[in-house]
Amino acid sequence: MSSPTPPAPSIDGAALLDEVEAFHRRFNVFPTEAAYVAVTLWDAHAHLIDAFDGTARLAFLSPEPGSGKSRALEIVETLTPRAATTVNASANALFRLVEADEGTPTLLFDEIDTVFGPKAGGNEEVRGFLNSGYRRGAKSLRCVGDGSAQNAEWFSSFCAVAMAGLGSLPDTILTRSVIIRMRKKAPNEKAEPYRRRVHEKEGHALRDRLAEWAAAIHDQVAQAWPEMPEGVSDRPADVWEPLLAVADAAGGHWPERARAACVTLIKAAQEGDEASLGVRLLTDLRDRVFCGADRMPTAAILEVLLSLDDAPWADLSDDGHNAKPLTARTLSKLLSQYVRPDNTPIRPRGIRVGSGTPKGYYAEDLSDAWTRYCPPPPGKSATAATAATPQVNGGDSVAEAASGSRHTHAEADTRPLRIAG
Repeated sequence: MSSPTPPAPSIDGAALLDEVEAFHRRFNVFPTEAAYVAVTLWDAHAHLIDAFDGTARLAFLSPEPGSGKSRALEIVETLTPRAATTVNASANALFRLVEADEGTPTLLFDEIDTVFGPKAGGNEEVRGFLNSGYRRGAKSLRCVGDGSAQNAEWFSSFCAVAMAGLGSLPDTILTRSVIIRMRKKAPNEKAEPYRRRVHEKEGHALRDRLAEWAAAIHDQVAQAWPEMPEGVSDRPADVWEPLLAVADAAGGHWPERARAACVTLIKAAQEGDEASLGVRLLTDLRDRVFCGADRMPTAAILEVLLSLDDAPWADLSDDGHNAKPLTARTLSKLLSQYVRPDNTPIRPRGIRVGSGTPKGYYAEDLSDAWTRYCPPPPGKSATAATAATPQVNGGDSVAEAASGSRHTHAEADTRPLRIAG
């Protein structure tokens, strides 16, 4: 009687992830150690997409060309299952690709700025595909057929997506992404030249081993509820859950490194996020305009904001062109997105200053939004920041002192519009 075949040796997940990280380090210069950890875990999570309820988008972004974004995407392509790279694809083509019988693809968008840039016309269909496809079960209704012989069919958009491009992305995609802000290599930073015909086989060998390991841990990961680092909740937790599940399954130093990378990259995204102009405005109003005052005329607010050299208020633009300074109308529009403590939109109100009653804003109207949306002031905890919210004293002296020698509201309306550049 022949002896039973011994079981195949199990794969050391931690060692395998170490190899994947080392492969990236050969060809990619990432800005932080956390980026190497996140990208490695993302590569592995793409092989386990069917085990998760959600997937993190991966975004390589930079302000200038030549920062290594496309090369990073190229290496990801060699390590992920059924990778499909596109520069500009229609939403219908993407839906059909995801529904294809070959299995869930890993979609890689290079030059994503051409999809969402100022000349792209919004690309709402592709935006909708990317917005919905981060969670399992997301489907869109499409007409299929020719002419009058068409039928409505549901198409899935759930798949792993990595992107590379200049500038930023729409808010709804940024908040569902692990963001790697790439930069040009310094003279002392070196990377091995990537040659597809030589190195692609090495990447594919790692890809196949990742697939084998993923099959072995699939059920374990599908049942996992990874513990989040302190303070990580809501959407950032949804983004990082699959990556932390992979790290926990790998073991070794990966659970600890993954959580450190999670905290680092979430913090960096919050500090470098220019998408939420409203939060930047609220924070500047609290820390640099009101500064303890209980009310401020609109003209005084605008003068302070426009004088801030490190702020965007002097050259605002919706599409990257025709930049203009912040106006009373735009200020009102931005603040009306938020509500007062009584749950009504923040609006300018009449403020008694001397013998006049120009329009302006009260600290009490902004206090709830400051508490909910703004980070704590430098050197203060969230509790201290809440306690430090300016209190209304009901008098005119603070407003008068704040306005000082600034323009009156009427003067602000008649000043010529300054065009940046």
